[in-house]
Amino acid sequence: MSDIAHQIWDMKYRFKRADGTPVDGDVAASWARVALAASEAEKPDDRRTHALEFAKALAGYRFLPAGRIMAGAGTGRAVTLFNCFVMGAIPDSMDGIFSAVREAALTLQQGGGIGYDFSTIRPKGAPVEGVGADASGPVSFMDVWDSMCRIIMSAGSRRGAMMATLAADHPDIEEFITAKRTPGRLSMFNLSVLVGDRFMAAVRNDADWELSFGGRVYKTMRARDLWDRIMRSTYDYAEPGVIFIDRINAENNLGYCETIRATNPCGEQPLPPYGACLLGSINLARLVKNPFEENAELDLEALKDLTRTAVRFLDNVIDISRFPLEAQRAEAQAKRRLGLGVTGLADALIFCRTKYGSPESLKLIDEWLETLSHAAYRASAELAREKGPFPLFDAEEYPERPFVRALPEDIRDMIAQHGIRNGLLTSIAPTGTISLFAGNVSSGIEPVFAYTYNRRVLLPDGTNREEPVRDFAVEAFRARHGEETPLPDYFVNAQTLEPADHLAVQAAAQKHIDSSISKTINVPQSMSFEAFKDVYTQAYELGCKGCTTYRPNAITGAVLSLPETPAPESDEPQLPLDLPKSGGIVYMTKPFDRPEVLIGQTYKIKWLDADHAFYITVNDIEKDGRRLPFEVFINSKNMEAYAWTLALTRMISAVFRRGGDVSFVVDELKAVFDPRGGQWMEGHYVPSLLAAIGEVIERHLIAIGFISPRDGKLAVEDRQAAAVAAEGAPARRCPRCASASFVRLEGCDSCLSCGYSKCG
Repeated sequence: MSDIAHQIWDMKYRFKRADGTPVDGDVAASWARVALAASEAEKPDDRRTHALEFAKALAGYRFLPAGRIMAGAGTGRAVTLFNCFVMGAIPDSMDGIFSAVREAALTLQQGGGIGYDFSTIRPKGAPVEGVGADASGPVSFMDVWDSMCRIIMSAGSRRGAMMATLAADHPDIEEFITAKRTPGRLSMFNLSVLVGDRFMAAVRNDADWELSFGGRVYKTMRARDLWDRIMRSTYDYAEPGVIFIDRINAENNLGYCETIRATNPCGEQPLPPYGACLLGSINLARLVKNPFEENAELDLEALKDLTRTAVRFLDNVIDISRFPLEAQRAEAQAKRRLGLGVTGLADALIFCRTKYGSPESLKLIDEWLETLSHAAYRASAELAREKGPFPLFDAEEYPERPFVRALPEDIRDMIAQHGIRNGLLTSIAPTGTISLFAGNVSSGIEPVFAYTYNRRVLLPDGTNREEPVRDFAVEAFRARHGEETPLPDYFVNAQTLEPADHLAVQAAAQKHIDSSISKTINVPQSMSFEAFKDVYTQAYELGCKGCTTYRPNAITGAVLSLPETPAPESDEPQLPLDLPKSGGIVYMTKPFDRPEVLIGQTYKIKWLDADHAFYITVNDIEKDGRRLPFEVFINSKNMEAYAWTLALTRMISAVFRRGGDVSFVVDELKAVFDPRGGQWMEGHYVPSLLAAIGEVIERHLIAIGFISPRDGKLAVEDRQAAAVAAEGAPARRCPRCASASFVRLEGCDSCLSCGYSKCG
């Protein structure tokens, strides 16, 4: 195991006691722990046999259960082993809304990502009967969810991830589309518009489209205008995505007993209210025989065997998992949904000397995923004969669902005779961390993102070093052919592929996946808007269930990492042209000297639970014709706040006096959430007094031209010029380590250097 894989295992998946003492001695011990835990759902006499079967599948990284299972199974901890949840429908009442917030908090606390449809909340301006007031609309309540998720994170829990959906005919859809244009707003959410067949027909026919709620039409507009607004926002900001909700419901195996209106945060699991799903992936990169040879091929028999074992494993996990809510347990056990998918597909294609997205690759993908799908349904039907079908199995309705009707006759005969154990079986999920743990195989069905990049490795003595990380297939090729041999033309990556290649692979995979697929279509920054907006139309026409794209731009940044620029030698403190690739702290040779007279501004904040106002003074220094923040003072008659305000001002002032890109101070303050609650200020929710102070400092930095009002980045020409990537857009920096390798993969922002990621 590489140093990086070891670090990931040690930090994320290794079982340790509360004091940090390891229980798992090595990775094999972790596999044994997980295998034994899954076997607990079997009859006592059969547990040893199945535990050995599960451990064999896990060994060698061939079957990769999702991180929740690897981290939690067999530990006795009060955590869920499920990754995916969609919460109950939100009642259109204050009591119902905040009850839903509470349920979301409980689920996030145990480590589950959640999805919500906000279409049930009345639009902004609609009357609230009995109160004599107007509704604030669903987007305003999303701010409450966002704040709650941040609070859960600040308590030390696993990072939160949420999906918010809104129907294309909701009166507030235009506000929803542009909600994340405000920096920092709804950062814990991914956003997707629920698009139905009727809307797509209206776009195609250039027809009018009504925005309505509760039988009242609030606005009529051209469907094509609304579609262009969705596409324009996605082009500029990478959100919202689009979910083809009618197709999802029409093709759902369980459409006879449920209606879906939302997905989990990354979109691979469309789920009904309180729906939950387990995830696991078969590592195709480990199943190729004779890699790089003329006769290279995937071992289909090994794939069938692994699939059979994985289905039984995941089905058992349903019975041993904890659930945040009883409604989630009931839903999971009534339908026994699974999300078995693949990872390492791009590397497997490389091993088979096949270019990702080519016609030859589509044939292989079709063969491989059809094999997996049929093996999964056959295994589930066999389990039904042994253990019984899922409780809501309907012998008349289920066999007539479109996906089931397309299965081979022998499998349909088994289902007709015994039923089936699991209502749905397949899904392709993001596998970023798990794939890195497995040797840096390509993630899910994504192309290889980068063949080589640097990542920080934590050493036993607490120090760290940067280590180059190579893609699994590249490492294997170099080991066989040497470092100097040029990579063949079947080595392609996300930066060189056309959108049509991504779509072709997604559509080919979707034919054999009964749920959905998490996939990000990376498009070049140079692509015109007219060409870009057609990508989503093509996804719909190809039969995809949703679409997510990422285009580098001046707002969201580029996906390419930048080389380090050495600081110039000078006795005078200067603004650095670039931050180091890791570390995130820029040390100056000496702080700026304080002139006798400074220019500045004083701002007033009135906080609800404070008897007296707070006055924030920000003073600036003039350097090379520009104003730079130098010091901060916070004053108030409220003596209870004296100590912490003094400490805060000394710390912020010390940072400011060392120069450089100090705008991170704003981000840190705005991320502080008071568990007692925040307050509404100037039309938006501010989660704490410290966050309000952060907003004041941000407003001042914008006013003096230090940061841009649009993206909050350092407004220095030299810095911008140094931060231009190959496509002409500024690199995105990780909020944890400041490395310029913050990329968009499978619907999540991920750092290739330190491993930080967030789905929102």
